[in-house]
Amino acid sequence: MSKRILVVLSEFGYWGEELVGPVEAFDRQGYQITFMTPTGKRAHALPPSVDPEYIDPPLGRSVTTRDMARRAAELDESDRLDNPVSLQSLIPERPYYSALNHLRELEEYHSRLDRATGDLVSGFDALVIVGGSGPIVDLANNERLHELVLAFVRADKPILAECYGVAVLAFARDWEDRASILWGKHVTGHPKEYDYKDGTGFIGVDFNMGPPPYPLEYILRDATGPEGAFHGNVGKETSVIVDYPFVTARSTPDSIPSGELLVEVLENGLRRHGW
Repeated sequence: MSKRILVVLSEFGYWGEELVGPVEAFDRQGYQITFMTPTGKRAHALPPSVDPEYIDPPLGRSVTTRDMARRAAELDESDRLDNPVSLQSLIPERPYYSALNHLRELEEYHSRLDRATGDLVSGFDALVIVGGSGPIVDLANNERLHELVLAFVRADKPILAECYGVAVLAFARDWEDRASILWGKHVTGHPKEYDYKDGTGFIGVDFNMGPPPYPLEYILRDATGPEGAFHGNVGKETSVIVDYPFVTARSTPDSIPSGELLVEVLENGLRRHGW
């Protein structure tokens, strides 16, 4: 049977190429793709990601070719992204400890959570978290998404995270011991050298901040611990790390190889790459 892939997108903007790369790899394999957003609102590409004239400040050059801008715009404007699955409607919200009937609510939460994550994990072969600046807002510290990630990890199913989507992996932790699921793992992501000093923007809000609110590299270095490692691969054109079950991609040009490597994971059992 065809593999099924669950792709999570931010409602505050995703980077076009970081969706195109994996989607095109999955389409070539005939995989079925289901799109998900935090509340079921349709996702849209960040405008700079479909503008070949946009100069990426840290790199000092365009990171979007005319051909890729066209492909990203065509996918963004297609009906494929219409009517995404709502994470909010499927995964319950953990009750506050201050709830009047906390014990009963917590029992109900776990019961609903087990059913919901069980259905999602059994229905999909892999999870993909697309990057861009948007994930900083509604994916990185989204506890519902954390629960979904933890369920895929427990089921030993692969997860691809790109760019600022990798932060979700760093923050998805078991509620009891709070240990990082990346502890002892090798990952890549936005190094400090790639971070904006100004102009981190989002879709749907009148807000354009300076640098990102956290240095992703520092978070990933801490999350992987002394037996794991963060690989920025600064100066290399691409950076994709496979340390099963995780496939992590640094930034824009890594989207195509990251999609291809996830296919290798699913089809040929790839467990390690890039370190």
